[in-house]
Amino acid sequence: MTVVAKIGTSSITDDHGNIAPEAVAKFCREVAQLRRDGARVVVVTSGAISAGLPVVHLHGSQRPRDAVTLQAVSAIGQSRLMQVYNEAFGELGIVSGQVLLAPLDFGIRSQYLHARGTLERLLELDVVPVVNENDAIADDEIRFGDNDRLAALVAHLVGAHVLVLLTDTPGVLTADPRFDETASLIEEIVEIDQELEAVAGRSSSDRGSGGMAAKLAAAKIASWSGVTAVIADAGRDGVLAAAATGEPGVGTVVRPRDLRMSARKLWIAFAVTPSGTIEIDEGARHALVDDQRSLLAAGVTGVQGPFEIDDAVEIVGPDGAVCAKGLVRVGSTVLDGLRGRRSGDLPDGVARYVVHRDDLVVLP
Repeated sequence: MTVVAKIGTSSITDDHGNIAPEAVAKFCREVAQLRRDGARVVVVTSGAISAGLPVVHLHGSQRPRDAVTLQAVSAIGQSRLMQVYNEAFGELGIVSGQVLLAPLDFGIRSQYLHARGTLERLLELDVVPVVNENDAIADDEIRFGDNDRLAALVAHLVGAHVLVLLTDTPGVLTADPRFDETASLIEEIVEIDQELEAVAGRSSSDRGSGGMAAKLAAAKIASWSGVTAVIADAGRDGVLAAAATGEPGVGTVVRPRDLRMSARKLWIAFAVTPSGTIEIDEGARHALVDDQRSLLAAGVTGVQGPFEIDDAVEIVGPDGAVCAKGLVRVGSTVLDGLRGRRSGDLPDGVARYVVHRDDLVVLP
């Protein structure tokens, strides 16, 4: 069994936002237990920024908000964070190795294969890979998300059986417990829908950048990858082993879908930010969704940009709902002048496909 275990900033820091070595040590002991039980474990961790802030006296009320400073602080903190992990794992007789990844590594085939090869070789060498977002250059991830999405992509990358997303709550609750004392744990989710996403809310900690909405988004990626996801409390004793073995009540279990999506289409669907929107008619929607065909200019009714060739776009049906996402082969300016035109009427040099089916993901 292969398990990807992700732990967030709020779970490995103290009330002042500083890295808490004992919290990291507790997590590492649980990883060690999983390994003794015969599992291969990949760790995905946040915390580089929190590790760097005290070094440059920017913690507490002095915490910066701008992306450039946060990137610089993460560069300072990453090695210090790994030092804490190396020491914690070292006391357990385990060797750990740092791997820095970004979502783009999952969209380019050569980079994907290199990343997979590195992680697989580390596991073969009996090393625990400790993966983090390459925050020093990935400003989108610092500003808008956490490592939850990256963990889900890593779970697909290494063919994991279980993705465990550790947080500071028991799992997904029916309501925000800060405002509703009747909130209870949702133990199992078969399909993540809009109603459930609305319940998720935002992070209850100002130290983390994810929150339950990010956990659910990651669980959805895992589900589409054929991976079981478990959202659980990092402070619970034995949480990793319980999550890996499917112990009832350990947290919220999100069941995998029957169909497994390819790594490239996972990247298109979840890892790349759309630059614009293409509106299509009912005939084109039927061709994309029901017949799994490519999008042609003839079915385009509107263009909202700007976007360039190879940018990601959302595709919206006549009802206003997003039905697909893909990488375009025609820029927004050119496409706006071609909408509704048949392929035989297109000028020379213009791609016949607006979005090819190989670059297209149909969304439920």
